Amino acid sequence: MRYLCCVLALLYSFAGTAQPLAVGAASNQYEANWASLDKREVPGWFEDAKFGVFIHWGLYSVPAWGPTDKSLRVGARYAEWYWNRLSLTSKETQGFRDHHLQFYGPGFKYPDFAPQFKAEYFKPTDWAALLQQAGAKYVVLTTKHHEGFTLWPSQYSVNWNAVDVGPHQNIVDSLTRAVRGQGMKMGYYYSLYEWFHPLYKTNVPRYVAEHMLPQMKELVSTYQPDLLWTDGEWEQSDTTWRSTEFLAWLYNESPVGKSIVVNDRWGKTTRGKHGGYYTTEYGKLSDVDAAGMEFSRPWEECRGIGSSFGYNRAEKLEDYSSSEQLVHLLIEKVARGGNLLLNIGPTSDGLIPVVMEQRLREIGAWLGVNGEAIYGTRKWPQAARATTDKTLFMTRKGADLYLISTVFPTKPITLELAGVPASVRMLGSGVALKSRWKNGKYTLQPPVLAYPDVPCQYAWVFKLEGALPQ
Repeated sequence: MRYLCCVLALLYSFAGTAQPLAVGAASNQYEANWASLDKREVPGWFEDAKFGVFIHWGLYSVPAWGPTDKSLRVGARYAEWYWNRLSLTSKETQGFRDHHLQFYGPGFKYPDFAPQFKAEYFKPTDWAALLQQAGAKYVVLTTKHHEGFTLWPSQYSVNWNAVDVGPHQNIVDSLTRAVRGQGMKMGYYYSLYEWFHPLYKTNVPRYVAEHMLPQMKELVSTYQPDLLWTDGEWEQSDTTWRSTEFLAWLYNESPVGKSIVVNDRWGKTTRGKHGGYYTTEYGKLSDVDAAGMEFSRPWEECRGIGSSFGYNRAEKLEDYSSSEQLVHLLIEKVARGGNLLLNIGPTSDGLIPVVMEQRLREIGAWLGVNGEAIYGTRKWPQAARATTDKTLFMTRKGADLYLISTVFPTKPITLELAGVPASVRMLGSGVALKSRWKNGKYTLQPPVLAYPDVPCQYAWVFKLEGALPQ
């Protein structure tokens, strides 16, 4: 059965004209402007968490295809942009059109994928257990990507959601319950814009007022997320999105006003400037900004294990980062003061690809030994002066300093330290270590271990207790 006609007819049924969000009351703490909103601190749990898992899952998981040519920019390889790429005629998007014509034919439209998104093997408790074993402290699910298909029964997307069509399941509700049951925080990705929403194509202010704002309010009020991860902000200004108005409602009047964490994607000029924490994607603040910048607020790097966020079945093993690379990535981001939000892309039937499961389990095994050097730590600003060795990273927790080596050390390590640590030990090992401090230089002699006694793979941590002044 073809769903195109009925989807286009019913795709965006509205529950009536939405009322403006109430903001600016005298009792409210935050006003609907950036000067006021930016004074709100990011709730502390986020900066302590350090490691989260992103989940991109939607209709794009059915075709599950994107080019793997590394000469293309990363964004041009995103499988979750499948519908959008079919509508473009550039050379960069030719592969999407060729693939669709070959495997689905000219008469098969993107909404026809809806009944094939069945999620018949989706077991939220299994997903949550795996993510907890991976060491994740929070999870972010794509509740609605740019295609507009919601994973909850939104009254603003009738017949274009996972309860009315496809899986016939409230995925947001079931996964939220499972994730929280494992003690993790639950976040929701939400795309501000939709590629082919009739109102967005013809009247953006009406789209914002009658669809986007009330739908975000519905999502927040119904499921009460710990984190709201907006995206698609680059299409319009924050004024057009009415972002400050929504955030004032979120902080002042929503049921999660005191605890909610938000990112910085609220308008075409807000990344790295306004909102909650700052976001980078594959090492970039935006499509033009290079990596290496310093941030005045908590921040987070997001990326896939491969070159796509949505599952891309064209990717081969060499297209995926190794477990070692991912552990090193986590270390590097945390040592710079950030979080890592690592993405997985389940298949349309609800299974997490084995290669992604394996990567998560190995990250979890490393964190099981060395997690205290990651969770709850902060950047140590003097690290660059303490050593120039590019294989050494440092994090701080109170008076303790954690020295992380991404190569197993076989020679003495020397650091510039103002004081003498009270003690030193390798995490996961009980072997006594030798060290000395003289004239501001601290030298640590790594242990000689037989292979069975090596506590972990990929990176090794030395805890220097009491090394820093309180």
